[in-house]
Amino acid sequence: MAEQTKQKILSVSLKLFADRGYHAVSIRDICREVPIKESTLYYYFQNKREIFLVLLKLFEEQAERLTGGLHWLQESSPGGGEAFGAGVSHVFFEEYLMDDFCNSFLRILQIERGSDPDSQALYDRWLFEKPLQIQSRVFSMLMRLGVIPEGDFEALAIQYYAPVFLFLERYLLCGELTEEKKEKFRQAAGSQIDFFFKKLGVR
Repeated sequence: MAEQTKQKILSVSLKLFADRGYHAVSIRDICREVPIKESTLYYYFQNKREIFLVLLKLFEEQAERLTGGLHWLQESSPGGGEAFGAGVSHVFFEEYLMDDFCNSFLRILQIERGSDPDSQALYDRWLFEKPLQIQSRVFSMLMRLGVIPEGDFEALAIQYYAPVFLFLERYLLCGELTEEKKEKFRQAAGSQIDFFFKKLGVR
């Protein structure tokens, strides 16, 4: 029962933070939605900041699975851009950007980044630095395997990711995540990935 209450507090807090932003939500708001007394919430968490930090830890643990996606691609020794695109779609798109928990946390960071330097740093890490680092390593690997021509793999990663990020902002980080938005993102991003690899002469 106690663990269920704690998880409910985290779940409700995540949703409220993602909808309104961390600073716009009060302890009273959280307790009203759970519903519990404020004294009960303080039994589990010292303050609202601790709730956020627990959510951040859970997010970072789950987001680190992105590196697992890179290992999958390396072990599969892809024979073309299609395998790369499928791997990214499954790991980066489906299990990260469109995962309900991860998406909610990214929406929190998007709301807060304009007024909170820590949120801006986290947003940069998980939506720019980490994705480009992983994609650069994959393009480097594809070059070593002879799948794509030798070149600037970091520049290719940027060219690949730029339209993906555009559709991410348009469909996945604009309010509540729905199946309709997910499908629009899949179609738009998938079309750009196809176009990208055709330009490389892979497909």
